[in-house]
Amino acid sequence: MKTQMAVYQAKSSNSLSFELMQGNESIGKLSYKNWFQFTASIELANHSIYQLIPKGFWGSTIELKEADTVLLKFSMNWNGSIALKTYFNAIEKEYLLKHLGVFNESFVLIDQEETELLTLKPHVKWSNLNYEYTIQPSDRFEPLSHKELLLMTSVHCANYYLSMATGTY
Repeated sequence: MKTQMAVYQAKSSNSLSFELMQGNESIGKLSYKNWFQFTASIELANHSIYQLIPKGFWGSTIELKEADTVLLKFSMNWNGSIALKTYFNAIEKEYLLKHLGVFNESFVLIDQEETELLTLKPHVKWSNLNYEYTIQPSDRFEPLSHKELLLMTSVHCANYYLSMATGTY
């Protein structure tokens, strides 16, 4: 029997910030500098601060950094999926965030073995025409180290995908 994991919510108070919650507990905050750029910062509940910075000529690769250390990189593939590469604890791992469906839209994060780690379901918040997300982790996701950064980066990746798909970047 599959155990039900706690659901996460990424709630947006405005188009420039998302707060990640698990129940009533804040996990962290994703904040954008401008609505048309992919530069952002992540502040976790323990007050650790990370920067998401576009790199390359077109800014097509985005790096997650803590000070000068790159912890994660991601870029969109030709097929619309987003390839993530992490370097947590000096161990390199690869993940893929795939967009599923148009009418029943969602994103799924999978690991190198194609194991589903979490599902992000966007919801349009009509009051400010912004997205919020319900995030359902699998039992394989919860024990991961740095899961909070993977959650926050997955929200950023979904925002990145949706803004590229709608031309609002």
